[in-house]
Amino acid sequence: MMKRLEEEELHRSQVNGGGSGHGGRGDDEKWVADSSVDYKGRVPLRASTGAWKASLFIIAIEFGERLSYFGIATSLIIYLTKVLHEELKTAARSVNYWTGVTTLMPLLGGFLADAYFGRYTTVLLSSILYVLGLILLTMSAIVPSFKACESNDNVCPEPRKIHEIIFFLAIYLISIGTGGHKPSLESFGADQFDDDHSEERKKKMSYFNWWNFGLCSGLLFGVTIIVYIQDHVGWGVADVILTAVMAISVIIFIIGRPFYRYRQPSGSPLTPLLQVLVAAIRKRKLPHPSSPSLLHEFSKTANNAHGRFLCHTQKLKFLDKAAVYEDNGAPVEKQSPWRLTTVTKVEEMKLILNMIPIWLSTLPFGVTIAQTSTFFIKQAANLNRKIGDGLILPPTTIFCLAAIGMIVSITIYDKVLVPMLRRTTGNERGINILQRIGIGMLFVIATMIIAALVENKRLKVVAENPKTGSQTMSVFWLAPQFLIIGFGDGFTIVGLQEYFYDQVPDSMRSLGIAFYLSVIGAGSFLSSFLITVVDKITCRTGNTSWFGKNLNTSRLDKFYWLLAAVSAANLCVYVFIARRYSYKNVQRRVAVADCYEGEARDNGDSVV
Repeated sequence: MMKRLEEEELHRSQVNGGGSGHGGRGDDEKWVADSSVDYKGRVPLRASTGAWKASLFIIAIEFGERLSYFGIATSLIIYLTKVLHEELKTAARSVNYWTGVTTLMPLLGGFLADAYFGRYTTVLLSSILYVLGLILLTMSAIVPSFKACESNDNVCPEPRKIHEIIFFLAIYLISIGTGGHKPSLESFGADQFDDDHSEERKKKMSYFNWWNFGLCSGLLFGVTIIVYIQDHVGWGVADVILTAVMAISVIIFIIGRPFYRYRQPSGSPLTPLLQVLVAAIRKRKLPHPSSPSLLHEFSKTANNAHGRFLCHTQKLKFLDKAAVYEDNGAPVEKQSPWRLTTVTKVEEMKLILNMIPIWLSTLPFGVTIAQTSTFFIKQAANLNRKIGDGLILPPTTIFCLAAIGMIVSITIYDKVLVPMLRRTTGNERGINILQRIGIGMLFVIATMIIAALVENKRLKVVAENPKTGSQTMSVFWLAPQFLIIGFGDGFTIVGLQEYFYDQVPDSMRSLGIAFYLSVIGAGSFLSSFLITVVDKITCRTGNTSWFGKNLNTSRLDKFYWLLAAVSAANLCVYVFIARRYSYKNVQRRVAVADCYEGEARDNGDSVV
């Protein structure tokens, strides 16, 4: 025990600047030097903690959670229209509201994880809430007094009020659980890789790809096996299975506890940002220093205590005044952080401000993604879903093609494109993150164009066959739009996850994942808002809304063309912003303020 403590103390002194030569490098191979700790609060051993041995437990619980989530989410519009008897546009808005809340709640969950609870504890607590929500959902389907109808076949003109209350309470409890689970789990998985270790850094770039592989695998089971059980056996049986799967996943997550690396919560990550803003405003009349080296920064011996240093950049220079030392007689160490901050804190504030235009320019992507779980699924419900003599596919099963497209896209990208592009560009990532996101946006535009053409074809079939409607048209007409959007997700969604995790300050990485999820959440709310606006405008101008009581009286093809046009215009704006973006530039174990932005290219974070 004493030997272990002595080794840890030696390691800490070397991380803080005391180690050098071959001994220091060998020590870095043995110990993890990124301020993380093991489950006993000690410096982690590299060989027995973190990396893939830990992240596989984390990907396993993500598989179970996504299976449960998509088992509910993809069937939600069917449940609302079939069991709760909501109109199409009302059901679409209900789904968008729920999706919006589910993907915006992580902003609160991520903040609490980073500031107070830590990621592991937040995942555990939120998973318990998630399981409680699933138990309540199961009760709404199997407890006789809570069922939608008195009869077992759920066929009644109007569902019971008690069922609606319990059902919506259950799914929004799941939303709250997702709010803590989703941002904390993904960032906790990425925390298992040391950014300052070259091999682990490369593995971390693959981690986001394989994280989404696990996500898509859960989605596949959710929209095939679970949805089939919902359609052919019963909603209650499916809910029991979802609850059991999620509970088992939580147990697996707990079993992996000795293998994880943990980051201690460091208080509110928003406080340092406010300190930079206040200090810069207070010293707004001071002149800019002649050299960035004159700006305040901690000495290199404080590296372990204060985390990684960031290089000074030339953008948003008015914030630099927060790091200008005022000669007021007080020593630097006694200066209030509300009057004097470090270069690193200033650069972290710049990172957040630089991310705002990127976040805004990805919102139209979130709007288009919202259609896959609403109108795309409703289209499938109105097409011929028979396979062979008697098998009828549930409408949501077609969603599995998007998961297949994403899995294929991720696999090709990680195993073929990245190694090839690394050799060609010299970039560790192959291409930089914003380029990857932009490529995915092209696929999304193509998806909406194809969706508009297919829906126009379906409406023509309905007009020619009023009695049978579009039941003579195969559901596999929708295959191209689902496959293509899956390919696009493999670029844009994975890119957004990596971008928001990597580019936020190190103390805000759970919030970073929440920022990515907020793109989807805000996109869902914007989709609901857009449906409402378009509905009112088309009613006034053409006397017929694009959103009728059912799909056959609607004009979704025109709505899809509108989304394609908005996405194309937005892509031009996105490219303009991305080409001028400066990536986070981390100092590698040095403590000087005047680094060059060009160093980011050497580290793989090149400018678009």
